[in-house]
Amino acid sequence: MHAQTTPRDNPALLAALQVIRRTGDVVPFNADKISIAMTKAFLAVEGRQSAASSRVRELVAELTDTVVRALTRRLPDGGSVSIEDIQDQVELALMRSGEHDVARAYVLYREQRRAERKHTQAAAQAAAVPSLHVVDAQGQRVPLDIAELEALCAAACAGLEGTRPARILESALQNLYDGVPLAEVHQALVLAARTLIEQEPGYNYATARLLLARLGREVLGRDVSLADLGEETRAYFPKFVKKGIEAELLDARLAEFDLERLAAALQPERDHLFAYLGLQTLYDRYFLHIDERRIELPQIFFMRVAMGLALNEIDREARAIEFYNLISSFDFMCSTPTLFNSGTRHSQLSSCYLTTVSDDLEGIYQSIKENALLQKFAGGLGNDWTPVRALGSRIKGTNGQSQGVIPFLKVVNDTAVAVNQGGKRKGAVCAYLETWHLDIEEFLDLRKNTGDERRRTHDMNTANWIPDLFMKRVMERGDWTLFSPVEVPDLHEKYGQAFEQAYVAYEARAAAGELRLFKTVSALQLWRKMLTMLFETGHPWITFKDPCNLRSPQQHVGVVHSSNLCTEITLNTSDEETAVCNLGSVNLVAHLKNGALDQDKLARTVRTALRMLDNVVDINFYATPKARRANLRHRPVGMGMMGFADALYALGLPYASAAAVEFADRSMEAICYHAYWASTELAQERGTYSSFKGSLWDKGILPLDSLGLLEAGRGGHLDVNRDATLDWDALRAQIGRHGMRNSNCVAIAPTATISNIVGVSASIEPAYQNIYVKSNLSGEFTVVNEALVRDLKALDLWDEVMVSDLKYFDGSLARIERIPDELKARYATAFEIDPVWLIEAAARRQKWIDQAQSLNLYLAVPSGKKLDEIYRFAWLRGLKTTYYLRTLGASQVEKTAERRNADAAPEAGAEEAPRFCSIDNPDCEACQ
Repeated sequence: MHAQTTPRDNPALLAALQVIRRTGDVVPFNADKISIAMTKAFLAVEGRQSAASSRVRELVAELTDTVVRALTRRLPDGGSVSIEDIQDQVELALMRSGEHDVARAYVLYREQRRAERKHTQAAAQAAAVPSLHVVDAQGQRVPLDIAELEALCAAACAGLEGTRPARILESALQNLYDGVPLAEVHQALVLAARTLIEQEPGYNYATARLLLARLGREVLGRDVSLADLGEETRAYFPKFVKKGIEAELLDARLAEFDLERLAAALQPERDHLFAYLGLQTLYDRYFLHIDERRIELPQIFFMRVAMGLALNEIDREARAIEFYNLISSFDFMCSTPTLFNSGTRHSQLSSCYLTTVSDDLEGIYQSIKENALLQKFAGGLGNDWTPVRALGSRIKGTNGQSQGVIPFLKVVNDTAVAVNQGGKRKGAVCAYLETWHLDIEEFLDLRKNTGDERRRTHDMNTANWIPDLFMKRVMERGDWTLFSPVEVPDLHEKYGQAFEQAYVAYEARAAAGELRLFKTVSALQLWRKMLTMLFETGHPWITFKDPCNLRSPQQHVGVVHSSNLCTEITLNTSDEETAVCNLGSVNLVAHLKNGALDQDKLARTVRTALRMLDNVVDINFYATPKARRANLRHRPVGMGMMGFADALYALGLPYASAAAVEFADRSMEAICYHAYWASTELAQERGTYSSFKGSLWDKGILPLDSLGLLEAGRGGHLDVNRDATLDWDALRAQIGRHGMRNSNCVAIAPTATISNIVGVSASIEPAYQNIYVKSNLSGEFTVVNEALVRDLKALDLWDEVMVSDLKYFDGSLARIERIPDELKARYATAFEIDPVWLIEAAARRQKWIDQAQSLNLYLAVPSGKKLDEIYRFAWLRGLKTTYYLRTLGASQVEKTAERRNADAAPEAGAEEAPRFCSIDNPDCEACQ
């Protein structure tokens, strides 16, 4: 075993770091001083004997490495960091390690010292500021213009309650030194404002405005005030199009638009809708750039996306403006691949691709090649591996024995790592396998940290594709037979009663000795192993084959063999067709009015959004013929939602309540109703999709009606509320007259990134914490629940002590005595909510949705019994799929294993903490 390297093992990197002291002096970085400060903190809380213990020494060493790692990650090439920033990282490391008492003492000590220094520092700064000089872009040394910085801070804070420009400037000046480059001055303002977000949410928007000013300077090549940036944006727009086309970034057809008309339609004031995380995310990964210099401003970015989606429209300018207004107002947001690539020379706009792998060597490696091609331009993949013969199966051509599915999945895993999505985020893939496959037991072990590494896949996702018959056998405590698909090839293509009849017949043949490869196991024991692996490794996810097929509008032309990377897409796949889906999400909280859903606005939003999604089908770049063939034939799209938790806050509803479940029902009914209506209107204008004839739509069977098909196929075992409030008969009649433009219309994706851009809660997720530090590819950001802050301010409860208490209790209100119980219920965090409530809300949504939803389940105190109960309950409630299981215990294992190996052992059997999407794992942002 090799000793683990630490940041302090790289002396060259540490030598490139400098520390700006409070006096303004710049001194070499010394990690030992961090260790000394931490040791003193432990000494103050635990006493001399404890502070001298081996436990504390080892912990201090680990935490010091954590702090140094955070600093070097921010400054990989070296640079200057203020003493305050270092102390912030020390505080954060102590909190994350669970040393809350020490962290709290450290915070209070800092506050005391800050108060003692305040008067002296003010005087010192007043004397020091005039002597500061900066080096401008031309390399000239000029005096620092304090008045200009004051004006910029004032403009950034204009109209924002609770913000003080002087506070930002005072903090920024502490990070400056004589001879500092001008670019670092403006970055210091952004960083200074960012540190204040946790105390006052208004600074979230002030920070975004400071970043906007910096972006304007980068794009336009000169200083422009925030007040003048609007007109400058309009004037620059035609130049941007010309520059982008010349740089071979933009589609040349964008020059054919009436650019003056589009420039006049820009709404630069919408730049102020951004919170810091949203704009920083766009800056880091979405804006086009030439030689690392951005050439897009936010409203130009949104117009570029809108133009790309309007290329084939008759009145392109009018539609581009319509699309622009929808996304720039944050009422709806396209998925990440669309934002990345719309209007560019590589218009790969689709989010999800689903494939079926055929059972021959050429087909297997063709599928792996197609994975690489589809991932190149930001596609998330779902692979159906069920047809591939199991370990020990005869290979006819060589008369040898197959090695089964598992070795090929290792190749898929390594391909996903090697081919990232255009250099913008990691490639991502999920492999699906049906529960009757003879390799299923090894498949369950793929994410374990022990065993043969050649049969492990640590960088890809896996999911169980479970037929209803298996769940019934689990309920009955019956046996379950595993087969190799080469001997039972038709099971892959069957579902419902047809699957059950064929499966039972194969069991009889196996018992009679007519099949060579099979194995009989206890269904309950296999189910328990599935749940055990899900808890221990986060995989494979639990998804259900029969609800996806029995309720599929397209069952007349194929079979749903898997879902996608994020378990919300349920489309047919085959050797000839790769399913493709285009995603985007309605911002639900933006469609509330007077304490209720604004149905008129929602209808307008959905109508425009569905048109945008339908346009993607024709504009999209297809990396493979099979993807093009399937998408043009069926034209599926996936409209989802985000901001559900924010909508509950606005309505004053706790997530764990019957009222919230009812709101989930009514809001999803409205979105689906308007989406299906929009699709039939598009069919009236543009024609139906080519495989419409014979679909459930064609037969007058809408998603709500298809619950009856599921119940009949299962022979019961379904308990779902079927209430409706809108005029579905009118919609059914409309579809009967005009058909549907899209085979599928609705799917709820995780919205991991686009919800950050818009600044709302992700997808249908409950709040993870009410205050936490979010890590993603853009860095670390303090996230505060603004709705909670507003309510606490109304009760005069928002102060520094409350901020400290929220940090101390990991963003939970439960143990803060002065907060009223009503607020504790409303702002309960994900792990404080019984997952039954999440399933109930999801079941109400699922009855309306023609595809599925990315449903994460949270379990604070996991047990085998509870896991068994909630996943059986999900099946009985008719859910098609589930996504990540997030367990607080596993999260703590991850923390302690990383920082306190010597003092805390993982829970029995826990081998790897679940890899999270959108919250804790910065690399898992695959769908949106």
